[in-house]
Amino acid sequence: MSAATPFALLANASSIPWAEVPVWPAAELVRATATELDRGARLCAWFGVPEGLGTCLVAVLAFDADNTLAVGRSGPFTGTYPALTKTHPQAHLFEREVCEQQGLTPQGHPWLKPVRRTTGNAPANGEFFRVEGSEVHEVAVGPVHAGIIEPGHFRFQCAGEEVLHLEIALGYQHRGVEAALPGGPHRATMVQMETVAGDTTIAHATAHAMVMEALAGTEAPLRAQWLRAIALELERLANHTGDLGALANDVAFLPTSSACGKIRGDFLNLTALMCGNRFGRGLVRPGGCRHDLEPERASQLLDRLKTALADTEQAVAWFWDAASVRVRFENVGTVFPTQAAELGLVGPAARACGLVRDVRYDHPAGWHRFAQAPVAVWPSGDVFARARVRSLEIQRSGEYLCGQLAAPADGDLRGELPPPVPDTLAVALVEGWRGEVCHLALTDDDGRFRRYKIIDPSFHNWAGLALALRGTAISDFPICNKSFSLSYCGFDL
Repeated sequence: MSAATPFALLANASSIPWAEVPVWPAAELVRATATELDRGARLCAWFGVPEGLGTCLVAVLAFDADNTLAVGRSGPFTGTYPALTKTHPQAHLFEREVCEQQGLTPQGHPWLKPVRRTTGNAPANGEFFRVEGSEVHEVAVGPVHAGIIEPGHFRFQCAGEEVLHLEIALGYQHRGVEAALPGGPHRATMVQMETVAGDTTIAHATAHAMVMEALAGTEAPLRAQWLRAIALELERLANHTGDLGALANDVAFLPTSSACGKIRGDFLNLTALMCGNRFGRGLVRPGGCRHDLEPERASQLLDRLKTALADTEQAVAWFWDAASVRVRFENVGTVFPTQAAELGLVGPAARACGLVRDVRYDHPAGWHRFAQAPVAVWPSGDVFARARVRSLEIQRSGEYLCGQLAAPADGDLRGELPPPVPDTLAVALVEGWRGEVCHLALTDDDGRFRRYKIIDPSFHNWAGLALALRGTAISDFPICNKSFSLSYCGFDL
């Protein structure tokens, strides 16, 4: 399907000279992008690159069925362009972000307001959508929440207990990460990558390393690729287990809640066994990895992994055997497959709607070219499905890790990393535990970062949470929110 596209084609974790990226007028880029989306492509990125007195729009598309990515751009311009969002809702936040960052106005955009910047007295709190009616009332939640949680604002329009509309305003965690990257890589760049979203350290660090390797025209040694794959699955296990425990807590099912809280720590400790850090910081570096896993520690990791997996299986079995859990999860917070596709959902949120979307399968790179993890899919699109996909992924990631640790890859830990090639665009996708992590880097004449773009999976999926709440009771918000388990700081770049 991608063969006839006018966009330039490339594989995951590869690069293309900037001069070879097709250039169109902005309106034509929108039309070409819309045509490809209608043919089944998916929007991975839509962002601006300052050039001269104007800005170039860049579109990166994924043809999942063909394991191919595609890129195109506009010439530099200022002012307005026809909004892609009018026909393709998955562009909604991308176009708001471009307007906020580069001042390019998408004409016809249905709800053009700030994504992160301050408007009035609070970040991103411009005019909220209001539902009119004498019985309609408004409920505001956050940005300060109970417990240890990042800030975000949720504005509900309700008729009684029924949620008619939810609008989510973020930006309170905005740290200016992307704005700090041009001119790099700097000494602080790797640390910034590892803290884009702290619970997704391995995925973001791996995506950055793959971008740097693509810009250098090389790749990490197989041993390092294998270690990255191990760490990615451990990160997935820890977070999925923690989320199942949190979901159990939200419906007062304490046996699974207590057990999963402890087991999450066991999985985090396995990452610490690899590199001395429970979140994996310091493990992945461009060109390879900093820490190896010698046979003695690999054997210890495998033994502890099997114990943690057995404990998880028991805790999850209690969960699914409880009728009180199923009745709270089934037919609550449903997102239908067509809606998920239109919104461009990724990761477990998409797979819980029956969409087979997994970078490890659709766009394999690194070690996943040789050993792919099975994709877990569930069709119902509700809270139950999102929890079920997590439990299936725990099982399959565990099986994958046991197989990999039993047959480790040999080779060097680090390889030579030549300087980045000038005037080149590189793109890397990694399947983090929340879904697709996308990093793009464009170099200047000196091989330094001219533009660096990061898309955390939460950027795609917050709109899915808003849609899931429509027609549900406002009391279902906690379990719907936890079933998506999205990142505030990963969004607030």
